Amino acid sequence: MNQQVPQENERQSAGKGFGVAASPLNSVKLELGMILFVGLLLWLAVDSITADLSNQLLILVGFGTLGGVWLVLRTRHILKQLAHQSLNEHSGEKHET
Repeated sequence: MNQQVPQENERQSAGKGFGVAASPLNSVKLELGMILFVGLLLWLAVDSITADLSNQLLILVGFGTLGGVWLVLRTRHILKQLAHQSLNEHSGEKHET
């Protein structure tokens, strides 16, 4: 009796795919995935590289530390660029008005 008819946009949303918004940190996410993949391969292969347990741990800890430092530096660099661009955009707006 009192039935609601679905809106046009509600019906279309069920057929749409999944999308991810563009992010300036997408390159860092890709690098994180590559570091994790290489780290997994290294973890599987470290026994073949050296038989000494302390050397194996040193290799894995060294790789993890270098990968973490790389990601921190890349993230800071991108965030610094974004802050600089934002500052330039805001200062440009003030000069125009």
